[in-house]
Amino acid sequence: MNAFGRLFRVQVIGESHGELVGVVIDGCPAGLPLTAEDFMTDIERRRGGVQKGTTPRQESDLPRLATGVFRGKTTGAPLTILFANENVRSSDYDQQRSIPRPGHADFVAHQKFGGHEDFRGSGHFSGRLTLCLVAAGVVAKKILSPINIQAALTEVGGLPSVDAGIERAIEQKDSVGGIVECRVEGLPVGLGEPFFDSVESLLAHVIFSIPAVKGIEFGSGFAAARMTGSQHNDPIVDAIGTTATNHAGGIVGGLTNGNPLVFRLAIKPTSSTPREQTSLNWETGESETFSVKGRHDLCIALRVPVVAEAATALVLADLMLLEQRIARVHR
Repeated sequence: MNAFGRLFRVQVIGESHGELVGVVIDGCPAGLPLTAEDFMTDIERRRGGVQKGTTPRQESDLPRLATGVFRGKTTGAPLTILFANENVRSSDYDQQRSIPRPGHADFVAHQKFGGHEDFRGSGHFSGRLTLCLVAAGVVAKKILSPINIQAALTEVGGLPSVDAGIERAIEQKDSVGGIVECRVEGLPVGLGEPFFDSVESLLAHVIFSIPAVKGIEFGSGFAAARMTGSQHNDPIVDAIGTTATNHAGGIVGGLTNGNPLVFRLAIKPTSSTPREQTSLNWETGESETFSVKGRHDLCIALRVPVVAEAATALVLADLMLLEQRIARVHR
């Protein structure tokens, strides 16, 4: 449903235009220093309206640590982090209620929930909920320190220049996608399990919870299909497992191998494009031409890197806590 993880378990709550959005984290270790200020760097990186191509909707996004923190440290009880929705314009969505946006969750949500879903700002399907992932990621990164997770946008609209890709989107008055690369340094050997709980399986699971992600590849990814085994294999050069190349992306047999974990995400263009489109009006039964109103990102990929880092941290923190538990049992 809306929860992920085993020991470090995260549940996102709220809707885009509801009273609030937030995250509940169960399994956060006690004694972790945590204040509202700790969240602000990553929240600022995700914020809309800061750079060209992002939504003009601006929220203060000040985190309220509602439970699980006492005297500046986590207590070991469930940690609840809440964010108020203050800058909403729900009337923007009334006019298009009967015309589901192509490529968006409008139609499937209406069918699944029988019309009872909160459609304002896409409700619980909104990219607004990635704020909750970012908040959980801040906590997970603290658990993982000094392991370093960095993601960056490497391509927008098919162009290697982010600025050029955004300018093209503005000129065409259309949305564009992009590619985000995430890199993790300092991981130990052996995190993960074979098959269902492989590191790739878990990362792919949580990464696809980020709205607009349509693909993921690890290491050389799809290029591996055009290589030979001798080309793709990464020669081991020392006793700690360092490899001469990293086509595997830091994962072999579902386990981390001590080399940098590297993967890339394909981010689709935002469904809510300002260009005219055609869709079914479910009230009249006729196709209509319409243009999406409201405040939307021309390129949601601009805001994905910090979300990708957070999602990655959730998986790795959970795996690290599981590994520590196994180590205690075997002592």
